[in-house]
Amino acid sequence: MALHFDHVNITVVDIERATEFLRIAFPHFRVRGGGEGKLGDMTTAWRHLGTEEEYISLNQTSATEKPDRDGSRQTGINHVGFVVYDLEKLHGGYKAAGFRCQWHVETPSRLRLYVTDQDNTIWEFIQYLSDDPAVQNDNSV
Repeated sequence: MALHFDHVNITVVDIERATEFLRIAFPHFRVRGGGEGKLGDMTTAWRHLGTEEEYISLNQTSATEKPDRDGSRQTGINHVGFVVYDLEKLHGGYKAAGFRCQWHVETPSRLRLYVTDQDNTIWEFIQYLSDDPAVQNDNSV
């Protein structure tokens, strides 16, 4: 299988309004998951809207929040995620080329690697450890 799109991560001011907006263009998308998370010292709402294979990750921020150094509190696209099948090999290639890499392991079903390019754009690469979409998309663990 080839590398393919997994998700785009977008920060918004109003998560409900953003969901309404996106469902006009993507009426087949459903809310796959959501809740609250921490972004530095701030509690934020998050929501995954999409299908079992691809989704849009929404993160809510206050319009008055000052952006973090990485810009994640600013509205707009934060990163785009791609599925890969050999994350170790990819990590080795980026590391050898001098790019900043950060591993993130959150569930037994997937591994994630964030790579920052020369323009300070963050790229996320995901390796799923299960072929079952229900296990891949489980954010409860």
